Amino acid sequence: MTDAREIERVAFVTGASRGIGRAITVALARAGHPVGFCYGSDAAGADATRAAIEHEGVKALAVQADVTDTAAVDAAFSAVESEFGRITILVNNAGISRDGLVARMTDEHWRAVIDTNLTGAFNTIKRATPGMMRERYGRIVNVSSVVGQMGQAGQANYAAAKAGLVGLSRSIARELAPRHITCNVVAPGPIVTTMTDEMPAEWQSQIEAAVPLGRFGTADECAAVVAFLCSDAASYVTGALVPVDGGLGMGH
Repeated sequence: MTDAREIERVAFVTGASRGIGRAITVALARAGHPVGFCYGSDAAGADATRAAIEHEGVKALAVQADVTDTAAVDAAFSAVESEFGRITILVNNAGISRDGLVARMTDEHWRAVIDTNLTGAFNTIKRATPGMMRERYGRIVNVSSVVGQMGQAGQANYAAAKAGLVGLSRSIARELAPRHITCNVVAPGPIVTTMTDEMPAEWQSQIEAAVPLGRFGTADECAAVVAFLCSDAASYVTGALVPVDGGLGMGH
């Protein structure tokens, strides 16, 4: 991403009340795009995200929405479109985890993760596609995880959903390429968050030792890659899986 602002295009980001999602909204705002975003339950976090976007000098709109509910997704898109215009940049960042060994994993925990992390992305893409097709322009970025390529004990549901985003994205990329709509995947590795800050120092050291670059990444580093894939500079990039993992997933 460059410092120069691009043509203003309306962006929508899911799961943006904190962390990587918030960083993505700010990066898109710096590119000059008005940003609508949705959040699950963290109203205070959503307020902070909206303030961070507006600090960049662009308009922001926060909408509470469950991405697993197609009616709620439609209402969220309609609210943003009514305020800013047609959405042509979509970033799917919403996600949850319900970890557990497969022998003990409940059906509810399996479905909840698949429904939010994978089906939720399908729901927003389906809602956004007609408008992008009419505009003959679109940028879709789905946030996966290194776990989707490497797997992780205790995260069969999470890994399956994040791997599924790759197949979904590449199918969408092939379908929509004739309309100048791109669809790509960003796969973060270990990222500094409030959750990782609270983990034991020994655990943090083990993770850092496994990463070739020897450290956790930051939300801003993820957001910079997402913002590039949403930019006009990335107009010839589609169906790509871009790792932001310090080299952890090399070879996968």
